[in-house]
Amino acid sequence: VQLQASGGGLVQAGGSLRLSCAGSGRTFGRYVMGWFRQAPGKEREFVATINSSGGSTNYADSVKGRFTISRDNAKNTVYLQMNSLKPEDTAVYYCAAREVYIITWGYWGQGTLVTVSS
Repeated sequence: VQLQASGGGLVQAGGSLRLSCAGSGRTFGRYVMGWFRQAPGKEREFVATINSSGGSTNYADSVKGRFTISRDNAKNTVYLQMNSLKPEDTAVYYCAAREVYIITWGYWGQGTLVTVSS
């Protein structure tokens, strides 16, 4: 599956953004989808995941209660709604996909930059 992330930009602290990740192929609904981020000078970190049907989600503690991951399999798209943004959320955000029974994330989008100003 090929992934294309979009929706990043510059926002003030406390604001909101919605990231989108469009996937190719008719098997999009079979993949577990995730969002990760990498801040300048830091390693990439997990943000959120959603299972293939959209019925189960998981979040990093740092974003829990502020971010919401969702998916629309009919549109081959996964979303990350980000509210109450903080300067420490500034990072390049990547979407990723993995097959249900495989632990490693085998497919990655190109990343979209989110900058939160204080």
